[in-house]
Amino acid sequence: MTMRAGRAVIAAEFRGRPNRGRAGFPVERFLRLRAWGVALLVHAAVAAAVLLEWPQATEPAPVAKPIEVSLLEAERPVQPSPPRPKPVSEPRPKAPARSTPETRPVVPEPQPTAVAPVVEQPEPAAVQVAAPVMPAPRPVAPEPLVEARFDADYLTNPTPPYPRQSRRLGEEGVVRLRVQVGPEGQVLQVELKDGSGYPRLDQSALETVARWHFVPARRGTTPVASWVVVPIVFSLT
Repeated sequence: MTMRAGRAVIAAEFRGRPNRGRAGFPVERFLRLRAWGVALLVHAAVAAAVLLEWPQATEPAPVAKPIEVSLLEAERPVQPSPPRPKPVSEPRPKAPARSTPETRPVVPEPQPTAVAPVVEQPEPAAVQVAAPVMPAPRPVAPEPLVEARFDADYLTNPTPPYPRQSRRLGEEGVVRLRVQVGPEGQVLQVELKDGSGYPRLDQSALETVARWHFVPARRGTTPVASWVVVPIVFSLT
């Protein structure tokens, strides 16, 4: 039964009863409330029918009871008691034997016998073996040293220039230089050994010889560094 059908039924009934609307209650409102009541009854009936046909819920499964476990103490093994020691019976003391007179054997007295004299032999003298004497090594004589040279023709060493002022003043003299020559013939160091008495001549000799080349000194066939004295003569004649 639908809501439209209910409204139609209620409207038909009120048509036959026109006096209800005249008592002051609106007919339309009454019809509306009655229709709503009929609809609610219909819905309630449908819900009841549905609930009756709905299968009953299954009963809940029984809950398993918890198992109680209790720990039991393990029986301790019974240890056998140690055997008791047997009582030891002490020996009874024997009665002392009767003393009898002792008979000592007759021992003959020792007779002196002749003993040969012991002659001590002298110990053999220890023989000492002298170690062989090794001759001392002879000292090796060093090879002779050949001094460095500065007068070889192939060296082409320049002559120290004569200062002009020394020429004009007539200064002359001999300068002796002490030169250290390396193993390759280069000049390592130059020193003034004996001066000429004129600083200009000494300085000219020092500056020139410092650029010279030498034949290096040799010890045997090995070139070595050495010192050599170089004389420089300044003369106007």
